[in-house]
Amino acid sequence: MREIIHPSMSQIGLADIMHALSDPIRLDIVRQLADGSSRTCSELAPGRPKSSMTHHFKILRSAGLVETRTVGNEHYNRLRRNELDTRFPSLMGTIVSLK
Repeated sequence: MREIIHPSMSQIGLADIMHALSDPIRLDIVRQLADGSSRTCSELAPGRPKSSMTHHFKILRSAGLVETRTVGNEHYNRLRRNELDTRFPSLMGTIVSLK
């Protein structure tokens, strides 16, 4: 299985985060993970095609928003909230609270 790459916090830019969150599906995923949970791709977007979800998670990881770990055949995702709050204070709180 291929290694999943996660950027370091110093590599993350605000423009990348905002681009990733410009899609309603990705924004919904981030909001679901804001409670601190770790969930599988299928739990976060049931019924959506696997290929499109793979694309969405790749963008979220590249922007530094989520961390994905593999357990067997499952991919568990968590919001990198603590790291993001350190790098961009109050950004995630604002994004999560907006409706």
